[in-house]
Amino acid sequence: MKKMIMTVMVLTAFSFSAFAMGADDAAESGDRPLKVALILSGPANDQGWNAVALQGLEEAEAEFGIETAYTENVGVADSEAAFTDYASRGYDLVIGHGYQYGDPAVRVGARFPNTKFLAIEGGSSSDNAASYVMACEEAGYLMGVLAASVSKTGKIGIVGGFEQPSIIKILEAYKLGARSVNPDITVYDVYIGSFTDVNLGKEAALAMADQGADVLSHSANQAGTGTIKAAEERGLLATGDSFDQNFIAPETVVCSTIYSVPVLVKTAVKAVMDGTFEGGVFNLGMDTGIVGISSYNGFDAELSADIKAKIADLEAKITSGEFEVPLVETRTN
Repeated sequence: MKKMIMTVMVLTAFSFSAFAMGADDAAESGDRPLKVALILSGPANDQGWNAVALQGLEEAEAEFGIETAYTENVGVADSEAAFTDYASRGYDLVIGHGYQYGDPAVRVGARFPNTKFLAIEGGSSSDNAASYVMACEEAGYLMGVLAASVSKTGKIGIVGGFEQPSIIKILEAYKLGARSVNPDITVYDVYIGSFTDVNLGKEAALAMADQGADVLSHSANQAGTGTIKAAEERGLLATGDSFDQNFIAPETVVCSTIYSVPVLVKTAVKAVMDGTFEGGVFNLGMDTGIVGISSYNGFDAELSADIKAKIADLEAKITSGEFEVPLVETRTN
């Protein structure tokens, strides 16, 4: 696997011949492995959102014998150039891991019709660009129920990264879940405008703790680890995001949302290999096994049977379709 370190200058320094060759010529070469690239919004070792995407790429490489590469810390302004670079160098599938990559994928896809593009959590699509949207709000709702159930102060808080639909839907579901347990609960929510600034995530969480929040949660990628550390320092409880983050603070993180991003990545790779890849927006939730929650780890014995039964019952109802978590993509009070 190749890790690509790029600058804007490198990304934009393409000749016309690069566009002319690109994936079209590469697609004619049937004697080489499939080439798949991954674009990440932050560092690959963020212990959360980006890490699970890289895990999926590595698993796909091992399972399918593909050639892979990835680029870290790609901001919105540089995303179109990153997609273009990979497409022009003959990559068959280019994956942008985040909502913000949906529109750039479609725009670049129009210039490279033989390359396939995927935006995880995106909302845009075309003939050769797809968006796999996870119902993250389902797990976010359960974290809100859990946080409200274990809070002793009646005040909890959640830190979001950027104020965009893919994050808003989680924070809004968290608030709804918490209020289903305690209609009078105070839920502090803040968007810090970053997925990578750990200190900012920590500062936001500490501000909530100063106001009495005794359970702290996040949906902020790497920045969210700061939220967990804030809870650990104050002796409070926390919930994790994207995969089981209990290992970050074993005596602090009660439970985490789980997003099976590796399954999404491998599904897309397999579809390209089989020639079945289609553009479109595809929604996947608990009923498909893509969204879930972790175990309670060391907190299993500490949580009451009533709380665990409540969470399990809600999870079963969401999975069966008996209960549908509202999808709210605009911030509310």
